Amino acid sequence: MDILMASGIFLLVFLGVLVFSSSRGSEAEQQREVARRLTRPADDLQVDVMRRRRPDQGLLLGVLYELDLLRKLEEMMWQAGLYMTVADMLLIMVLLLGTGLFGGNLLFNDMWIALGCALVMAILPLAYIQFRRKRRLKAFAAQLPFALDLIKSSLEAGHSLQRALQVLVSEFADPLGSEFRTVLEQNRIGLPLPRALEDMLKRVPEDDLRLLVIAVRVQTEVGSSLAQIVGRLSEIVRIRQRLRMQITALTAQSRFGGIIVGCLPIAVLCVFSLIQPGYTDQLFHDPMGQKILKFAIVADVLAILSIRRLLRVNY
Repeated sequence: MDILMASGIFLLVFLGVLVFSSSRGSEAEQQREVARRLTRPADDLQVDVMRRRRPDQGLLLGVLYELDLLRKLEEMMWQAGLYMTVADMLLIMVLLLGTGLFGGNLLFNDMWIALGCALVMAILPLAYIQFRRKRRLKAFAAQLPFALDLIKSSLEAGHSLQRALQVLVSEFADPLGSEFRTVLEQNRIGLPLPRALEDMLKRVPEDDLRLLVIAVRVQTEVGSSLAQIVGRLSEIVRIRQRLRMQITALTAQSRFGGIIVGCLPIAVLCVFSLIQPGYTDQLFHDPMGQKILKFAIVADVLAILSIRRLLRVNY
């Protein structure tokens, strides 16, 4: 068993290093790729904001690209404000997977528990990315109505949209300021402003921001008073955010009840282990009790996920 565990960990680390090394291009190749994109004709300009790179070697990365998993992971990292490469993140996940496998087997001497620990350790980077993504999108949404008010005031004062965005960048901090700074930099190198805003929408998938992108596109193609549109849009965004907060407040009791129901078996087991250890000895020391405990853990995790899914409000 120890030889099998060591061989598995070595294989995981080897695959992680292989993924890390095969997806990295040389500095000269990256500079040539940037120069090639910048020298394209204006009518055929296709700027890849997500910096996706299709590997020309390696079966593992080729399969992952066919499944479109690496692109989704890279988009999530950009939306979370993490600008590291996908290969670095995959290497971290593989190393955590091997660490959890080795540590779980060393502590519990059980293959299934070791696999569970390995999966939990491997999922931790994804959970961190998702946490940062939600926090960043929430901060962007909170800044957006005030940014729309500033754009409206600048347009009513006679400034162009580009000048209004420059004022916005100087007044707002990250994440809104940095995202609009990227839009201005793309516009400076020749990318049309509506296209730059659409690329920002990939990095910040907010429905409220999509309304601004549509308004700018309509104003560019048809022509209208953008100041009035942005002013009305600011009111709509505030109304949507107010309704979102009301929904969160109305569903708070149900969500809290679901959390209590999901965590109640764990809390009861901990309390009985402290008050009457003899009640729980068979669960930890008897083979049949260990099987029951494993089944209970899996069932409780599935119950928590199911309750969370049922309490999710789509609007």
